Amino acid sequence: MKILVTGGAGFIGSCFIRYILNKYSDYKITNLDLLTYCANLKNLKDVENNPNYTFIKGDICDENLVNKIASNIDIIVNFAAESHVDNAIKTPDIFLKTNTQGTLNLLNCAKNNKIKKFIQISTDEVYGSIEKGYFKEDSPLSPSNPYAASKAAADLVALSYFKTYNLPVIITRCSNNFGEHQYPEKLIPYFILKLLKDEQVTLYGDGQNIRDWIYVYDHASAIDKIIHEGKIGEIYNISAHNEKTNLEITKIILDTLGKDDKYISYIKNRLAHDKRYAISTDKINSQLNWYPSFEFKEAIIKTIKWYIENQNLYE
Repeated sequence: MKILVTGGAGFIGSCFIRYILNKYSDYKITNLDLLTYCANLKNLKDVENNPNYTFIKGDICDENLVNKIASNIDIIVNFAAESHVDNAIKTPDIFLKTNTQGTLNLLNCAKNNKIKKFIQISTDEVYGSIEKGYFKEDSPLSPSNPYAASKAAADLVALSYFKTYNLPVIITRCSNNFGEHQYPEKLIPYFILKLLKDEQVTLYGDGQNIRDWIYVYDHASAIDKIIHEGKIGEIYNISAHNEKTNLEITKIILDTLGKDDKYISYIKNRLAHDKRYAISTDKINSQLNWYPSFEFKEAIIKTIKWYIENQNLYE
């Protein structure tokens, strides 16, 4: 099987590449990445010499380049995205260009080259916030910020290509990922590295916003299952059901590093800050028999230790 992974030098994409290359000795992966600020080829240092791995620097919006690559590809897995909500609030146009227009270009190239499967990696944020219960795959989309809106738009375009052109599209919507190699703009790595420098960390509002966390390699295993057994035209939610407030996550990091609450400060809530993300995984559990393998506490301790040992990568 020949897989094109877009955005493979980023956090989740690089972990997926490593997962697939370690599991399948006969699969070939081409990694297309523009190497923006949050991507880093050091994330793939351990596989760069693997004969089944090829890296190409390029933009998913480059139609000629993507068409050329896709001519020899079976499956496209689209991780490429701008994803930091704070940045989306400041510069939404970049998010619409990469996340929506870029996905549209990939879909056109997939159609031109008769790709066997197109896996669109989306997010639980497209559903918006929910006070109680869980969003299911057929729940209405209600994105609250430009990032989530750009991903929701990409999802709808991808589904339209399935319905209009019979393009073999599958969409995945995952909860918050954590783990090694995550660029330190997101909460967990950012806070770890700040605290290692003996600096305070800042929480939005009262720190009670709830996010559902999944270890990145559980996400990779779910995508692997969906590639091989997922039904064309379907949407699959992916979650490990580890709901934690941002304050709870912060205190886990503080405790692990031997620090106390005096390192926490609070700032004004960001614009349109969703209170709680929560998605049902009944579909992927029952239809594909997928379940997470990693226990949350063990995985987050492993993650913290990795950043302690690799903090020089982000200096």
